[in-house]
Amino acid sequence: MSATAPVLINGAWIESAGTETFRAFNPQTGEEIGKAYPVSPWSEIERAVEAAHRADQITRSWPVERFAEFLDKYAAAMEANADAISELAHLETALPVSPRLKDVELPRAFNQMKTAAACARSGEWALPTIDEQNNIRSCYRSIGPVFVMGPNNFPLAINSISGQDFAAAVAAGNPVIAKGHPSHPGVTELFAQLAQQAAEECGFPAGFIQLIYHMSADDGLKVIRDARTAAVAFTGSRAGGLRIKAAADEVGIPSYLEMSSINPVFILPGAFAADSAGLAEQFKGSCLLGTGQFCTNPGLVILPPVEGVEGWISGLVEQFEAANVGPMFSDPVRQGFLDNIQKIKQAGAELLTGGNAKEGPGFYTENTLLKVSAADYLKNPEAFQQEAFGNSSLLVTTDNVDQMPAIAESVEGQLTGCVYLTDEAGDEAVYDRIEPILRRRVGRLLNNKMPTGVAVSPAMNHGGPYPATGHAGFTAVGLPASIRRFSMLCSYDNVPEHRLPALLK
Repeated sequence: MSATAPVLINGAWIESAGTETFRAFNPQTGEEIGKAYPVSPWSEIERAVEAAHRADQITRSWPVERFAEFLDKYAAAMEANADAISELAHLETALPVSPRLKDVELPRAFNQMKTAAACARSGEWALPTIDEQNNIRSCYRSIGPVFVMGPNNFPLAINSISGQDFAAAVAAGNPVIAKGHPSHPGVTELFAQLAQQAAEECGFPAGFIQLIYHMSADDGLKVIRDARTAAVAFTGSRAGGLRIKAAADEVGIPSYLEMSSINPVFILPGAFAADSAGLAEQFKGSCLLGTGQFCTNPGLVILPPVEGVEGWISGLVEQFEAANVGPMFSDPVRQGFLDNIQKIKQAGAELLTGGNAKEGPGFYTENTLLKVSAADYLKNPEAFQQEAFGNSSLLVTTDNVDQMPAIAESVEGQLTGCVYLTDEAGDEAVYDRIEPILRRRVGRLLNNKMPTGVAVSPAMNHGGPYPATGHAGFTAVGLPASIRRFSMLCSYDNVPEHRLPALLK
């Protein structure tokens, strides 16, 4: 076995004091790959927390240009190392180098850095407000060290040390302690090397950027409860997110959590009649994209009460059975998927196809479809909203359009909600009943478009009501708005101009 990788703490790559290690797996073969990575003990983690605290004392009053310079330099380093980053991410996740990693996700990652740099320079995100009559001024400013935990499904664009939360936290002027995900430690290490090099070239203090690959769940909660930690960001499971939220609430720090979502899709009668074949193709492509391992995967589809629906479902089953199957990121992800499919079946759903692990090496599961009637769904909607993170969806068949608003009413907080409809009076009337309900339950409302694909746009909301996230008022994607998550509102009352921050002069 190769030597254990060092951790980045207080500006130096040091040998970990941890005695426990782990390695990445190749999802296509199920075999361990690469070198060993440490699980850091609390003594080591505490050093990182203290180093971030000391770095914050140095940088908290820095001009915005310094953070923008770092973000631009880091973005350039990502771009220059695109081949190495993409190839390593492919080995650890089995996501294709092209078009996914090198052509889509990595450009999103370094463009987020560039956009965050531009936002830092402009100061727009800080919402400077000047009341000359009362000589009171306010703006948002950095909050302090931010603890970022990334997910398994976006190794580049949502990685704890290269993704959207990292970019937003730094743009606001905060040190970051990044906790890597065990599914892709190698690419996370490579990002950290590039980030640290950029930080050194920009004259940042030791401890502004730090990386710990893994830690126990208890130690992670201990970081959150530490008085030196100012905010936490997390993308992952609901169970993990709720534990993080509880710890953050104990000590009163903000927590920004992206947890579970099944992203309901309502298909109205006119839309089904106009292009049922096209709807099937769009749905299949969205549901099976990346083996369904997207937080915006369409996991609940509400079908209209019209002729042809059962035949449409039969054709969809054939398409799912014929479609290629990609690997899941890890064996725990696969097992969690299979367990949750069983829970949906136990609630009363009919398994139409799939639902099993595939034989052979690697972490594969069959493409899966389930079905339930609207009447049965409405008897116990919570049981049917179990997120099966992967290549599956639950189809809900209706007897009348009155069941659609009732289903919308039953849906818990989601990242997205979609309605397919035409401009016909019948569809518009049903939409007018669904939309006010769905609007309160989703962060992003779509018309005639599947939910996968989150554009990096200033108008984007990648968030939503609980339990999709921990707070409905914030977005993880969409600069400059996402930067304000990692800031505090600072008011200056009767403070002379020479003592004010630059934005308020």
